[in-house]
Amino acid sequence: MKHPLGAAARTPDLSTDLVYFKLLTESYQRLVGKPLVDPALGPTWLYRSARFIVVAHNTDPDPRFVYANQSAQDLFGYGWEEFTSLPSRLSAEAPDREERQRLLDAVGTNGFIENYRGLRVRKSGARFWMEDGLVWQLMDADGKHRGQAATFSRWTDEV
Repeated sequence: MKHPLGAAARTPDLSTDLVYFKLLTESYQRLVGKPLVDPALGPTWLYRSARFIVVAHNTDPDPRFVYANQSAQDLFGYGWEEFTSLPSRLSAEAPDREERQRLLDAVGTNGFIENYRGLRVRKSGARFWMEDGLVWQLMDADGKHRGQAATFSRWTDEV
């Protein structure tokens, strides 16, 4: 079953969805050339137990998050419902959004970008640097663009 990931309608709960897990992990494998996680770990592990951040947004004109694992929710301070209704541009403050857009454009051109460092903002307004991030295109098995995703495991609070 394919999900209407680009649709403006309410996002289905993709937190432990096997189809979405495969989209995340297979896109990553195809573009980056190594696994995001061992596929045997499955979607529940990625969502609940992974100690690194994974977020993804859809293809709306103003892309909205459709996935944020528990580590991402803890770091950003949003629960699932809040996170998946948030336009992804709001993960950066206004002055940093132009830089973020340049990153996303480069990902669109190159398929992925690694070693990314960018300033992000929590729900509380506190800022942090995501370190050594990797951002990639979400492409299904038919080559259709389904959004973009990011992962990182290091961050530094801005003081």
